[in-house]
Amino acid sequence: MQGAGIYSGDLLIVDRSTEAEHGDIVIAAINAEPVCKRLYRRNGVLILQSENPAYPPRHVMEGDDLVIWGVVRYSVRDHAQ
Repeated sequence: MQGAGIYSGDLLIVDRSTEAEHGDIVIAAINAEPVCKRLYRRNGVLILQSENPAYPPRHVMEGDDLVIWGVVRYSVRDHAQ
């Protein structure tokens, strides 16, 4: 998620009390695989989009098991490293 300013090792603050909306960065599991992606929801189509061009978008297909754990609200980075 480097394009969104989230880097390996960052601590994410996740809000589990709100429903994820189009454009939110979410922590989710798709077919039991945990991911941090931007959610695109338009006309019944769900896409989990990485902000790193090295990773392709993941279209959520019929039969996929998608569980959204929460919406990322903040990230914290340790600058001592």
